[in-house]
Amino acid sequence: MIVRISEEAQYELADDLHARLNELDDATVAAVDGGDEEGYNRAFTALLAFVRENGTVLADEDLRGSEVILPPVDLTFAEAGEDFTGEGLVPDPA
Repeated sequence: MIVRISEEAQYELADDLHARLNELDDATVAAVDGGDEEGYNRAFTALLAFVRENGTVLADEDLRGSEVILPPVDLTFAEAGEDFTGEGLVPDPA
């Protein structure tokens, strides 16, 4: 699975990590939906860290499409309300 962190890099993650990525996305959505800014900051930081720690950075010339595009690290809580809604950014694993 290819995951892009906007304004940063594109990462390749093993398919067996999809469920955990989805859990972290769901936690971020729940914090936003609950109006919990501190919880959002923790959850979004954990989501980005998971991608960075478990993914392999792709070369700039690797033009494969991203299956998931995450917002940039500086996304504010107010802005998160536009991105992290409903099912979130990560589709449920098949």
